[in-house]
Amino acid sequence: MKLKFEAAAKGGNEYIDILNAGLEVAVEDIGGEGNPASPFVKRISIANKTGDTWQGVIHTKYMFGRNKGASPENKKVMADPQFYMPGFMYGSNRGEAPLHVNAKFPRIRRGGLDKPASPWWMVRSDRLSHPAVFAYDNGLMYGIAAAPYFVRTGSGEVTPWSPGTDGDFVQYCGYTCSVEDGYIGYTIGYENAPWFFLQSHNVYDRKTIDDDNSYTIAAGETLSFDIMIFEYISKDEMELYNVLRYVYGMYHESPRSASDILTAVSDIAGAVDRDAWIAEDNAYTGFVFEGEDGSFSYNKIPSISWTNGMAVALPMLLASYRIGNETMREHALTFMQNMVDNSINPKSGLPFDSCNDGVWSNRGWWYESLRTPGHSSYLVGQAIYYLCKAYEYEKNVKFVIHDDWMDFAEDIVRRLAFTRNLDKEYPYMLSAETGAGIEYDSFAGAWCLAAIAYFSVLNDDITYLESLQESEKHYYDAYISKVSCYGAPLDTDKAVDSEGVLAYIRAMKHLHMMTGAEVYLDHMRDALSYEFTFKFCYNSPIKVPPLSKVGWSSCGGSITSTANPHIHPMSSTVADEMLYYTKHRDDDYVKSRLDDVLLWGCQTYNTFDKEYDYGLKGWMSERFCHSEGLLTEHYPDGSVSSTWFALMPWASGCILESLAGDCFNW
Repeated sequence: MKLKFEAAAKGGNEYIDILNAGLEVAVEDIGGEGNPASPFVKRISIANKTGDTWQGVIHTKYMFGRNKGASPENKKVMADPQFYMPGFMYGSNRGEAPLHVNAKFPRIRRGGLDKPASPWWMVRSDRLSHPAVFAYDNGLMYGIAAAPYFVRTGSGEVTPWSPGTDGDFVQYCGYTCSVEDGYIGYTIGYENAPWFFLQSHNVYDRKTIDDDNSYTIAAGETLSFDIMIFEYISKDEMELYNVLRYVYGMYHESPRSASDILTAVSDIAGAVDRDAWIAEDNAYTGFVFEGEDGSFSYNKIPSISWTNGMAVALPMLLASYRIGNETMREHALTFMQNMVDNSINPKSGLPFDSCNDGVWSNRGWWYESLRTPGHSSYLVGQAIYYLCKAYEYEKNVKFVIHDDWMDFAEDIVRRLAFTRNLDKEYPYMLSAETGAGIEYDSFAGAWCLAAIAYFSVLNDDITYLESLQESEKHYYDAYISKVSCYGAPLDTDKAVDSEGVLAYIRAMKHLHMMTGAEVYLDHMRDALSYEFTFKFCYNSPIKVPPLSKVGWSSCGGSITSTANPHIHPMSSTVADEMLYYTKHRDDDYVKSRLDDVLLWGCQTYNTFDKEYDYGLKGWMSERFCHSEGLLTEHYPDGSVSSTWFALMPWASGCILESLAGDCFNW
């Protein structure tokens, strides 16, 4: 084990040996065995012996390997290290894929800098869902976990934060990695380097260390902190999940309690039905904005699912049952029936993705970002899946059987089943002329897997079982087992994300229902564990209103993707699947994660008018800026906001699906 210490003073970015910076370091071995149950614990003390105040960033590097030609201080030679910074970096973040695409997201590549690819990264702690960084190489898992920020207690002591530590925020820490030098690292103070990603279209060069990102050590002062180090034999990348269970246990905080499930369902669904249903369109709007005079304006962004459509209608249907609102039910059914009756493209036999002012097409708001036009398997598969769910609930709750819905679904399922490629993967895009698959290499097609599996369960039909099992194996081997699922949302240029795996998790539930095979519970566990890497385990200190002023909690919310650095509520939609898993496996970790999801959902919306500085009771948006990322919304005075000032029904629907489904009485 090799720890190396360096520091960079305020006013620059050059890191030098910590002794040359005038600081002295001592390392105390506290114990541990380096494995997920008992990591090595090192107590590090940094003393300022300069006689003057020192200000800058301190970098602790854990050297796990070296390249040929490097200094011989570490004998291990790296093979092909894969780095994991939860929510930020997965393997290389597809560093091998073309870089010059519309959406920029951090990637790892050997050699020099080629924006957005770099052989090394430094990032502020709150860009990660867990306060840890990992590398997998040569059959070994390496990791560092340490406090994400420092606080000053009532006694005046500055100390690393841990759950239960009360104190005023002092400074963020950071996490680092390098494929060139073979290290993972931890910083006191932080840098976003070599670039800072405000969002995928706004990438800024590294800034000089200043008061904002540096840490101050007074003359004669000693700074002490513990780091946990993991180094153990690992069969594959998924060993990361075992380490994260430990990190979760160390740093877990529950979300705040702001509402209860029934109240949240009533508030959120009531607002969507009242303020977002557009009767002349037989649909919900995508955005609702409130003017200063109380009037509403809309950005419809119509679609059959994902950011509108069935992603709203199905949760609203569930909510209507829970609160006994028949008008709400009728609105949801109206959208579904309109889609069933009118959405089919006669050329392809597939539903069009969007309907704008009564005109059906595939030109949704995402269209200009695509490389290939056509039907999106993400939207088609999800729409059919949700229609199956609506069919089941209508049958079981209202005793109404929508035979035409099943006829609609059956024809589309039959067509989707024949679009797989030789890898047994469903398409990313399908031809609008023939319905054939025309682009693959993405996790988006997992929605076809989920839709066909659900249809098969509802109809007690094993026609597609063998093909489902083949495709499931492909998705597991090619994506899940590699801890890298990419290509689901249509606006991220196939960045690694947390969205596509939600379809796979659903598919595992229905394959298990069809077969009873334990392997599908195993794979559900692994897929949930992947999703949990994006899900915050603690409540990050938010510094920007309105989230900062309402005490909003990050724990239980998942970072969207490595391209969109914010939390949105889509991951809440698999709450029912989490519950299903816990009914078949006694797993306290998954139960705790489910608790987080449900509590988090109950505190994401206005519990009273203007609680989040906009909108009415029940309103919520999709955007929760837990860090510096995606801070692009502004108050009227020009100051930055940590949320979007709009009601976004699809986001509301995500919370409703989690709360109004099987978890309603959790």
